[in-house]
Amino acid sequence: MPIYDALSPEAALDAAIPDLDWTVLPDGVVRSGLEAPSGTLATVSLGDPTHPRVLLVPGVTGSKEDFNLMLPLLAAGGCFVQSYDQAGQYESADAGPQHRHPPQRHYDYDLFVDDLIAVLESAGPAAPSHVLGYSFAGTVAQLAMVRRPELFASLTLLSCPPEPGQGFRGVKRIGWISGFATGGVGAALMTWGIRRNLVPVPPGRLRFVHDRLKVTDRGSVRDIIRMMKRAPDLREEIRAIDIPKLIAVGEHDLWPLRLHHDFARRIGAEVAVYPSGHSPCETSPHQLSRDLLELYSHAVDPGR
Repeated sequence: MPIYDALSPEAALDAAIPDLDWTVLPDGVVRSGLEAPSGTLATVSLGDPTHPRVLLVPGVTGSKEDFNLMLPLLAAGGCFVQSYDQAGQYESADAGPQHRHPPQRHYDYDLFVDDLIAVLESAGPAAPSHVLGYSFAGTVAQLAMVRRPELFASLTLLSCPPEPGQGFRGVKRIGWISGFATGGVGAALMTWGIRRNLVPVPPGRLRFVHDRLKVTDRGSVRDIIRMMKRAPDLREEIRAIDIPKLIAVGEHDLWPLRLHHDFARRIGAEVAVYPSGHSPCETSPHQLSRDLLELYSHAVDPGR
């Protein structure tokens, strides 16, 4: 999958996306809650449950609404599409380490991985899913796939940190100083940047992001920043799992494209690049959904 075609019909549709009220879900979307090890996770679903399942997992300070524009496109392409707010985020803010057995004080990788596996298992034992992990959730998805590869029909890493270890070290312009910032400082800087709209988004999107941030658990953001500074190196294990893989990224992502291409080479993934920043799911949904459906067409029939 090459760098985007600016003349494609999907690119034209993406360029025409108006400002939106992101609290309004697409027609036909069903809201529900799913019980996971960390508590009740807010979920949305669209499409025929007998069709191949696609699970879209948002990242830190994100939510299921980040995929509002993709849900109907993937459902129209013959998929059953689901998304959920991760523990501590937006409408899953009450889920967290306090519900673990035994209760814990902090969020960690195991919490998010156990939740993702529980969501995947909810489809049934013989129903692998196409999984997209957005940003931090891409690392969570990799960990879950290494642990339970039979639950995955394909893996897409959307704007995922491309390097293990101190994942922020390669970020453009500020990577060199990220090693000196604590999780609390990193979380504060992230929320400050969101409030200041440093990466400009339209007014409707900004209102939603501000409202979402008000209810998101600050402790979850702090702990996730800490986790992202000690990301595991799973590249060999991911490469060894023989399913279709895609790295999807905006040309103006936080990390340089050369790091994403190197990551793709190491895990045996294709790369798709969009005229976007860190959020192609919001700004290039038609192009991204087109490429996902193409990826899914190469997956082994999950037996539905």
